[in-house]
Amino acid sequence: MSAALGLARRGLGSVWPNPSVGCVLVRQGRVVGRGRTASGGRPHAETEALAQAGELARGADAYVTLEPCSHHGRTPPCAEALIKAGVARVFVGTQDPDPRVSGRGLAMLRQAGIEVVTGVLEDEARDVLAGFQCRVEKGRPLVTLKIAATLDGRTATHTGESQWITGEMARARGHLLRAQSDAIMIGSGTARIDDPVLTCRLPGLEDRSPVRVVVDSRLTLQLTGKLVAGARDIPLWLLTRTGNPPERLAALGECGVEVIEIGPGPDGTVDLAAALRELGDRGLTRLLVEAGGHLAAALLRQDLVDRLAWFRAPMLIGGDGLPAAVSFGIDKLADAPRWRPLSAASLGTDMVEYLERL
Repeated sequence: MSAALGLARRGLGSVWPNPSVGCVLVRQGRVVGRGRTASGGRPHAETEALAQAGELARGADAYVTLEPCSHHGRTPPCAEALIKAGVARVFVGTQDPDPRVSGRGLAMLRQAGIEVVTGVLEDEARDVLAGFQCRVEKGRPLVTLKIAATLDGRTATHTGESQWITGEMARARGHLLRAQSDAIMIGSGTARIDDPVLTCRLPGLEDRSPVRVVVDSRLTLQLTGKLVAGARDIPLWLLTRTGNPPERLAALGECGVEVIEIGPGPDGTVDLAAALRELGDRGLTRLLVEAGGHLAAALLRQDLVDRLAWFRAPMLIGGDGLPAAVSFGIDKLADAPRWRPLSAASLGTDMVEYLERL
């Protein structure tokens, strides 16, 4: 199952709207087939592993990170494929949260006389599945807010200088987060000041750049910026409020930008909760936010952040530096969002901590 989970992790960021699943087939103590969900979501992991195993799948044990599907879509059910292949036992990491499947795949296998064992390395399996589960249960992608800050929580000096607070190893880890995400989101301020590209530039993973998403209520994104320049090569989605000038919408469209109009929230800007639901409707399961202090605060204020990836550099800037999040209305400590540590690692002189919303 550990090997199957490793395969599933390789697919993160490239298989949406489907979950990333890994499958390993073992016969008489020897691995005879392995597979993961292919880029774009198909073929499924079980199909890939069975094709590799061929006749050796008969009598084998299947280790699958997620309950095999039981419904007919573009491909036949994976549970049916395992039954036809004649596997003897199926070990499952976690049950599928999709109501079309949930429990039905397991029941189909058992009815065919196949022994089924569930909950194998379930915590790890649920972690890989977290984005898909969030979209199923909340209708939006799992939101990870990535912050690179000093020890006193500052992301730039008072002049706006921020390159580079963290070192090369930390920046490489940040690019890995991009490769494992379906989309990356910034605000219009970050787009205007930094003029970023928002691609994954790790050697060997350049093709894993996520969809770029910019929250831009007033359509201030420069047509001459790097994001727009690359819009025909790597998707660029612009989340804006309704009522912007039609000629501006047309100009962005001609550059290859997909403009998504969302109704305004209480403050007159883009309704972020509605925007995230729209991204979920489009199939996104894992969203990385590399926001400035204003967008970060807006997401935190509305409790729309599920995880933090906090990169911490061993330096101090002081109170006049730009904060990781501007004020978002916390009067009492009891009202402050709290987080559960998931893991931490040293990256040269920097640290990265991963935390989950309690």
